[in-house]
This record gives sequence, C-alpha cells and structure tokens, in this order.
Amino acid sequence: MTQTLPTPAQPFKIGTRGSPLALAQAYETRARLMAAFDLPEAAFEVVVVSTQGDRVLDRSLRELGGKGLFTREIEDLLLAGALDIAVHSMKDMPVDQPEGLMLDCYLPREDVRDAFVSAGAARLADLAPGQVVGTSSLRRRAQLLFRRPDLQVVEFRGNVQTRLRKLSEGVADCTFLAMAGLNRLGMASVARSAIAPEDMLPAVAQGAIGIERRLGDPRAEAMLAAIHHAPTGLRLAAERAYLATLDGSCETPIAGLALIEGDDIWLRGEILRPDGSDCLADEGRAPLAEAAALGADLARRLLARAPADFFTWRR
Repeated sequence: MTQTLPTPAQPFKIGTRGSPLALAQAYETRARLMAAFDLPEAAFEVVVVSTQGDRVLDRSLRELGGKGLFTREIEDLLLAGALDIAVHSMKDMPVDQPEGLMLDCYLPREDVRDAFVSAGAARLADLAPGQVVGTSSLRRRAQLLFRRPDLQVVEFRGNVQTRLRKLSEGVADCTFLAMAGLNRLGMASVARSAIAPEDMLPAVAQGAIGIERRLGDPRAEAMLAAIHHAPTGLRLAAERAYLATLDGSCETPIAGLALIEGDDIWLRGEILRPDGSDCLADEGRAPLAEAAALGADLARRLLARAPADFFTWRR
C-alpha cells in the first residue's frame, strides 16, 4: 500500500449508528483493519451518527419511507469527507447508492437464521392460536401470517435491547431477532431456537456487514481491499441483484439466500403479499461468475408469476 496509513494524530474515521450492535460491527471492522495493517486502536476513530430510523421509533419503517432511514445521514457525512468509511448492516442497505459512494467490501457473513425469542414458547410451532408476535419486519410479518394466520402481529421497533425490554413488559408473547446480531453481541443464549432457512427464509443480506467508501479515495480503497471477504461478496452479488430487480424496499416482503456450493452459487427466493395471504418461491443455480445474473433471473421469474397487485397493501 503506497498511501499514507492513519495515525493517532490523523485517525481513520469509521462512521456507524449508535446501537450496541452497530458499534460491535464498527469495532469488528476496526479490529480487522488494525490486524491487516499492524495499526494501534488510536489510529482509528469510531464516529456515532444518529439516523432518522434510530430517532423515530413510534412509526413503522413503511410509514417513514424505507431502508434509507438508517443510512442517509451517515452517507451525507461520508460524501462530505467527515468520515473515511461507513459500516452498515447489509440488510438495511438500499440497492441504489448515492452518486460518489462505493460498496465493495464485506466482512465474513455470520449466521443467517432468524432467532425465535420468547419467555414462554420454545419454538414458533408451540405458540397457541391468538398469541401475539412483535416484529417491525414486513418480511417476517408476512412469512408468519402465511404460515400461522391464527396469530396476532404487533409493531415492535427498536434495537435488540429495546425489543427485549418490550418483550419483558408483555407487549408481545414472542419476537424474532437475527442470530447474527445476537452472536455479535455475545447474546446467543437469548434465542429459544434458531429457525432454519427452510422454515423461514431470511432477509436478503442478513448476517452480512458492508463497508462503504467514497469513490476516488485510494487509501480507503486499499485498506478495505485487505479485509474484503470474497465469498460473502459473491453471495451478496446474487442476493442484491435479485432484490434490485424486484425493486425491493421495506414495503415489499422479500426473502432470499445464496449459498456457495463448489464452483456454483445456489439462490433461493421468496416474495409474499404484505398480509401473508400468498407466497411465491423459486430457486436457481449458476457458476460463481454469474452470481448477479442469477439473482436478476430469479427475480424476473418470480415477478412473471406475481399478479400486478401482489405487493399492494390490502385495506
């Protein structure tokens, strides 16, 4: 690397949201960069940025306008040069990026499964008809109602700690969290059980951390190239091309998961009506070099089967 490395006097600034999980992800990024370039912790500064998605917790993401709620303020600071890189949970990232930014570094992917969390039942199948499930995820809501229309679903926004507090206060009988987040927080024991992808296909890019940089910043480009995990990048190329072709947002219940099998990539996808009344699923395989093309093709096949009003909220 020919560019000047950061120093305690001129630290490399890492932007992140302020939740315990977001900070854990920023610290993991910092630790990998420290190891890759033999740098001290003081050569980095973790900068906490408050986003609209963090500040407004009394309305659903659908009402507020989608995934950009968790990234906009961070990306504005990155574009302005106030940050060197930004660390994101990839399942929160819109497929379209602001002009001038690049997302081409991913850390090794964590457990992709959803965690079932409850003070009573050990598994989703153990819930009695009429019990209340709390979730802010439209994907989880639709999947749940498709499989268990006998259950009630209530809005349940906030970080991991907030949702666990609401659960303890009796707002709901159970909730879902991402196993990846619980693992990164050292809280895996909170999960009563992990739900297999065959039973509940996860969100696109669930469990993956992405690191964003400015175009035309050779130092950030070289530093991130040293910690990029190529297999995760291939899996997300398929999943995010699938999501982009579906025009996915927080208003559309979409699930997808890519796995690498030898020299091939295997992608499963699922789209649902928001009320959980219908579900369409498909899958495909392709050589690794065709990961993105596979994602787009799978999305087109699902869209060809879906009625025009498939993603429309029914009143």
